[in-house]
Amino acid sequence: MEKLEAIKHIGTKKGIEYWYARELQSILEYTEWRNFIVVIEKAKEACKGSDVNVSDHFVDVNKMVALGSGAKRKIDDIAMTRYACYLTVQNGDPSKEVIANAQSYFAIQTRRQELADQFPELPENEQRLALRAELKRHNTQLASAAKAAGVVAPVEYALFQNKGYKGLYNDLTQKDIHKRKKLKKSQNILDHMGSTELAANLFRATQTEEKLRRDGIKDKERANLTHYHVGKKVRQTIKELGGTMPEKLPTPDKSIQALEKEQKKKLID
Repeated sequence: MEKLEAIKHIGTKKGIEYWYARELQSILEYTEWRNFIVVIEKAKEACKGSDVNVSDHFVDVNKMVALGSGAKRKIDDIAMTRYACYLTVQNGDPSKEVIANAQSYFAIQTRRQELADQFPELPENEQRLALRAELKRHNTQLASAAKAAGVVAPVEYALFQNKGYKGLYNDLTQKDIHKRKKLKKSQNILDHMGSTELAANLFRATQTEEKLRRDGIKDKERANLTHYHVGKKVRQTIKELGGTMPEKLPTPDKSIQALEKEQKKKLID
């Protein structure tokens, strides 16, 4: 979301991105600070529950604001890291479209940073292997969440998966993507994606699973629609950040299977 990018601040000493809670409150359409602070307190509890130091991500500050008379008044505010904002929007009102958009934005930004911190020195192929392994794990969890939502039969799950791809790939189906990549019938599209494309699909899978469980969806049609909308929001965020659309990313020369064979050979040698 462009509005969230616009209110982002960068620390002068360490270059850390942060947002002021008062500015975020306005973007997320909370008219009363007292209501928004309740959401922030829930986010702090979630932070504690993850064994993360709350004070590292939520910093109390004082700001001077101008009044209509020209005078100034001191108000309390909170400087919040990307992770703090992510937890806050996850605890916001999911019925608001602006909250759903913010959830997508901060989820993608947070995940990108996690990957950047984890893989700064890894070459592209090793990043692909790591992301593909993580995506396999999350796809299993997504399948479980989909089943709980009423997506039971294999043909139903195939439709559910296609909805997610269509949202992310501008209405292209899994078959369409397979064709664009010029793959054989037996080849899996996920095994022929670069790290950027894999990361986009990982965001899609993790956020869909979380939303299905969080919203308690128990209807396969709603589950399909949820997967489509999440994919579309991930795509929208990529666009707003100036990224390349998934269907326009290049297909790597080597498959994941080929990379795994090379990796095993190195271990043997």
